[in-house]
Amino acid sequence: MNMIEREVGYFPDYGAQNTDDVLRIVRNRVTERDLKTVVVASTSGETGAAFSEKLRDAATVVVVSYEKMNPSYKQHIVESGGIPLEKTHLPLHTEGMDPIRETFRTFGQGLKVAVEVILIASDKGEVPLYEDVVGVGGTARGEDTAVVARATTTKDAFCSDETKRLEIREILAMSLQKKWW
Repeated sequence: MNMIEREVGYFPDYGAQNTDDVLRIVRNRVTERDLKTVVVASTSGETGAAFSEKLRDAATVVVVSYEKMNPSYKQHIVESGGIPLEKTHLPLHTEGMDPIRETFRTFGQGLKVAVEVILIASDKGEVPLYEDVVGVGGTARGEDTAVVARATTTKDAFCSDETKRLEIREILAMSLQKKWW
């Protein structure tokens, strides 16, 4: 039987206390060299700066914020070779996306965010389309979830062309406790 075994982190609770472990798991996964891009949610830019610094020699890091980032964190992202994207749209919060957003949330807010930042980076042309990338998200503050998924645009996420559709390939880390807004 063919099987791939990898490290997966399951955290008893969501939140920022898991960020260092998520970063370590992501770093271990990208050093296998088949993944070249990591997309990280980071509202202020602080977490994005940490990921950009720690992964600078292992992957391209795209840091996504729906707000304006703290200028010093944004500068650190750029100096570490990362790509900051700020004041972005939230594709899973647009009309008609409520059922999809809520379905992703059954796996946790962090998973919804990890998928959404991949869609955002794809829509902005900052990741290679239809290749597997790592998406990292969190619940409230910090990171507690990481997935490997096919990078696709929001428009193509559920299209009929199976080579372009969103596919979540792996769960690398996830919190077991969920937060519902």
